[in-house]
Amino acid sequence: MQLTSRLSLWLLPALLVVSLVQCSNSNTKKVTFAYQDMLVPLRTVIESGELEKTTGYTIDWRQFGGGGDVIRAMASGDVQVGEAGASPIAAAASQGQDIKLFWILDDIADAEALVVRKGRGITGLKDLAGKKVATPFVSTSHYQLLVALQLAGVDPQTVNVLNLRPPEIAAAWERGDIDATFIWDPVLTKIKPTGEIIATSASIGKAGHPTFDGLVVNAAWAAENDAFVTALVKAVAQADAAYREHAAQWTADSPQIQAVAKWSKADPKDVPAAIALYRFPEPAAQLSAAWLGGGAAKVLGDISTFLKTQGRVQEVKPSYEPFVTTAYVEKALGR
Repeated sequence: MQLTSRLSLWLLPALLVVSLVQCSNSNTKKVTFAYQDMLVPLRTVIESGELEKTTGYTIDWRQFGGGGDVIRAMASGDVQVGEAGASPIAAAASQGQDIKLFWILDDIADAEALVVRKGRGITGLKDLAGKKVATPFVSTSHYQLLVALQLAGVDPQTVNVLNLRPPEIAAAWERGDIDATFIWDPVLTKIKPTGEIIATSASIGKAGHPTFDGLVVNAAWAAENDAFVTALVKAVAQADAAYREHAAQWTADSPQIQAVAKWSKADPKDVPAAIALYRFPEPAAQLSAAWLGGGAAKVLGDISTFLKTQGRVQEVKPSYEPFVTTAYVEKALGR
């Protein structure tokens, strides 16, 4: 037998193994999920690993400092599914990003607030002129801060608004570098003892500017991974229901609160009170006119209109309904 023939026979098994490995790798189902530090029942899904077991996907749960960072990562293709507030979602949609809002993660309610440092002579919004106020830019907190200033007749240009991520805000507050911040938990709880709340997301919402956090997905990726997105909706809906029905059992030492604290980098003793500030719409409410059935698109449009007046976006879409879908909730319900 010629040498080349013997080598071919010897290499054949090795080449077959390589081929099988490459085939296996190409069929591996992977997804990167961008989450933030909000205190929500979804964290129990991350901790349990149940979604990986149900779907067979390898999930890279990757934490980001703010919704703007999540949206940018999705635009780059690094992230397929993510958590973001209504403001960054609105900005992404206004820029024509190929995303779909498919689940209302939470009604923010009282979970975000404008806190001013005690002893700085700030008793109301008008006193913020000339002060340093920190918030993550293009977040729901940033949007609410600007709306609150406008409602109070304060020119935002007179306020030194600083773009800081939550951990940076906590550090700046500790050093005494900032006078106020519009922020959410776990930072909110940490700064309350030395601060005073002068506005909340709920009070601003009642004035006609409601906000929410949502789950968004790359639309093209979702079309090819329909079953995964549906399974995700089912898992989150179950986690939310577990909290709504047994909130009293979610104590600091419970496995649920321990999971939320672990993945959000919060102190477990602070989580029960903080998570109670949110509202978690059930599937029927998700599909209603208040949320995915129409209300969410209206909120995105209202926010985009406001962001344009602030120079944050260049264009407002005629409708934001194309960026919202009820399809995955309906499939999760078996419709």
